[in-house]
Amino acid sequence: MADRLKDDPRSLAEIWRGADAAARRRLLRRHDEAALLAALSAAGSLRPAQRPPAGDWSIWAILAGRGFGKTHAGAEWVHALAETRPRRFALVATSLDVARAVMVEGESGLLARVPPGGDVTFTPSLKQLDWANGSQARLFSGGEPDALRGGQFDFAWGDEFAHWPRAEATLTNLRLATRLGAHPRLLLTTTPLPFAWLKDLLGEPGVVVTRGAMRDNAANLSATFIDTLQRRYGGSATGRQELEGEIVDDIAGALWTRALIERQRRSVVPALVRIIIGVDPPAGGANGVCGIVAVGLGADGLGHVLADASVAGVRPEGWARAVVAAAERWGADKVVAEVNNGGDMVTAVLKAIDTALPVQAVRAARGKVARAEPVASLYGEGRVVHVGAFPALEDQLCGLLASGVYAGPGASPDRADALVWALTALMLGDRPARPGVRGL
Repeated sequence: MADRLKDDPRSLAEIWRGADAAARRRLLRRHDEAALLAALSAAGSLRPAQRPPAGDWSIWAILAGRGFGKTHAGAEWVHALAETRPRRFALVATSLDVARAVMVEGESGLLARVPPGGDVTFTPSLKQLDWANGSQARLFSGGEPDALRGGQFDFAWGDEFAHWPRAEATLTNLRLATRLGAHPRLLLTTTPLPFAWLKDLLGEPGVVVTRGAMRDNAANLSATFIDTLQRRYGGSATGRQELEGEIVDDIAGALWTRALIERQRRSVVPALVRIIIGVDPPAGGANGVCGIVAVGLGADGLGHVLADASVAGVRPEGWARAVVAAAERWGADKVVAEVNNGGDMVTAVLKAIDTALPVQAVRAARGKVARAEPVASLYGEGRVVHVGAFPALEDQLCGLLASGVYAGPGASPDRADALVWALTALMLGDRPARPGVRGL
């Protein structure tokens, strides 16, 4: 039998799964177990990003969007370990019902992923799975950390661990309980949330992080499903978290928060009575970003952020054309452009593209954050909504701090400043006494 195993051209995984118990013991003596586990993972239907990382790690964290295949990866990881030799596993989800419905009985769960020739029994009353070779897994709730006290495990899989009701305490007990064998390990899978304890965990030595998005698993998902969700949530904080698997942070002391913007997001442009384009010309010449933001006053009295048409890396004629295009696209009543850095040149460049463009030059007497505070107050009062998602703009808004510091992406909040100029003119400056409703 040993010679046949040695000469068999099939893969190590195929040989293993076709062997009896005695032959498997011989294989384990002759082959490095890590190589066997890698072969078993590669033999399945997992993408490379779903397979366990190489090297000496203690925690493998998969932070990915919905539909990435986190549950599939977890089930295959557990099966590969369970079938090589008797092991003890902890399986933890947001609740016991979810652990059973998703991790065990789900479409990508353990019972659906039993390897060829495998024999696994689930006993719901015991909250336990048993493999024919003696491996065993027990189910736990992420809301009951003390249930893990006294338990001892070789390996653990925690699913959607960032969303456990008592996540930090449960994870602490799970780590203390996963201590059997020479190399105890945890697999933690989740759509991430911006918790300090989670970010601290990811920075620990021995923690390996895999990141991914829903679209990475497009071959196994409905194209219509993906397109629908991208249209509805793409670019928003919800989409970046739930579809892209990003940790979307709020900065302490910011004038805007993600939750505030999400609460006031809309998908339909209403009847508008006035439209203004705000412009923050680049201070760095052709290397800078020209902030261009369109806003409109609705018949309901609310301000509506309509578009972020900002452009980067273009010469004055280029960004001036982008401003004119935005004004034409939205039928703007006015273009409000800051002239601190360019003076009369800003107006001249815009007029050179369209002599009839209604340009109002404004000069900043206060800093960007000070100018932004009254506009942030409009958001806080529920008087401004975003019609769609504007990720780059929203990142800048959430980087403006009440302390007067800008902590967002890029050297300057050019897009945010354009929005502030536009909304100031639209809602805090002079407006027509009797506006008429207009369509687009």
